[in-house]
Amino acid sequence: MILHTGRTHQIRRHFAALGNPVVGDTMYGNRNVNRQFRETYGLRRQFLHCIRISFMHPSKPEKVILKAPLPKELEAVLERLRA
Repeated sequence: MILHTGRTHQIRRHFAALGNPVVGDTMYGNRNVNRQFRETYGLRRQFLHCIRISFMHPSKPEKVILKAPLPKELEAVLERLRA
């Protein structure tokens, strides 16, 4: 899913309302799923990450794009799930 805007809480709440809570979310997530991911994969955080953000520069007529790779902890979980 591509989110065009949203604060972390809004994203978490909306996913939960759709019946697909963020793994690791202690407020809206599924306790059993969170426990399984903590025990099996060592996940100690929400599986939520912003990979790219863009905005217009405040003093120049150009777009600024910032990218952040998936954290190693989340990448490790994905690798184990793929195996």
